[in-house]
Parts: sequence; structure tokens; C-alpha cells
Amino acid sequence: MRFFRREETLNEQLLREAGLDQPHVEARPASATPEPARVELPKAPTSRDVLVVARAPGIAGDHVQFVVLPTGDLIVETEQGDADLSPLADAIELNLQPPYRAVGNRQRGDLWGISAKALDVREFHCEEGDEIEVACLGGTVTVTVDEKPSELRVPQLEQTGDYAVHASRIDGDYWEAEAHPL
Repeated sequence: MRFFRREETLNEQLLREAGLDQPHVEARPASATPEPARVELPKAPTSRDVLVVARAPGIAGDHVQFVVLPTGDLIVETEQGDADLSPLADAIELNLQPPYRAVGNRQRGDLWGISAKALDVREFHCEEGDEIEVACLGGTVTVTVDEKPSELRVPQLEQTGDYAVHASRIDGDYWEAEAHPL
């Protein structure tokens, strides 16, 4: 007869390391009215590729948002203070490699819930604007930069066939792109 050893899953390991693997019982007076449970889900991104829990001491505030570029550079979009967010990125990168956008909410103390979504990041130099839209319909290409018509051509955003691409500057020459066939 063979015995199979059950390995601890990543979720079980994270819960154990966060101290959340044991049931939490809180004593209440018998007359106390139970309060509804409050769970703070990340507001963005709306669809998630990864949802993790991590311990990250020293972060001020209750909400952070950041992007990790293909180079591994972490670009902070929302944070109170100037704390190191790398423990949050490290937890995400156990399951998702850069580039990605992450949103985190403090759960309690140093415990954070973080969601992350993979990004299509393209690198190109453009001094004009921070939002570029390229659309091609029937071979006619139109470009807008910051919602104004433009003659700009960005080969890194061009596709084949009929398409629409929206690019937002993340930082410097790095752009988040969303491409859709028409």
C-alpha cells in the first residue's frame, strides 16, 4: 500500500504565515448585537489574475496602488508616505510575473490583501501627451493624443486588420496598452 503525503498549498502556506489558518473566536457579551462582517475588496483592477495576502510592516495609510514594469521597477501610483512596497510585490510574484498593476488594502495591522492584473506594457519614446488612441477601420488609421486628433504614428501600437488601441503612460517611455479588434 502506498501512502501519499499531502503537500501544503500556497494558499495554506500564506494563511499559516499570516496567522489566519486558525479559527478566530472573539468573546462578546451575550447582549451584544453582532456587527456585519466588513471585507474591503480592492476597487481596481476590476478583474484580477492574482489575489494574495501579505504582511508588510511600515506602510502608512490603508490603500496602495502600484505598477511593476517588465524590468522589475516598481512605480507607485497611490500611497501615503514613502514606505517600501516590495513585500507586497514579492507576494504577488509568487504567482504572477511582471508587468502587472496591483491594488492593496490594509486588512488589519501589517496584513494586506492585494490583487494584481497582468498588463500589456509597451516601450516607446513619445514626448506628446499621456493618453494615445490608435484606431484602424478599413485601412484608415486615426490617432488621438490626449483626446485631440494627431498625425503621430506609433508603430508599437499598430496592429493588423481593424483594431483600436488605447495606451496610457505609466512612466517615461513605458505605456500600458489595451488592444481590441474591431
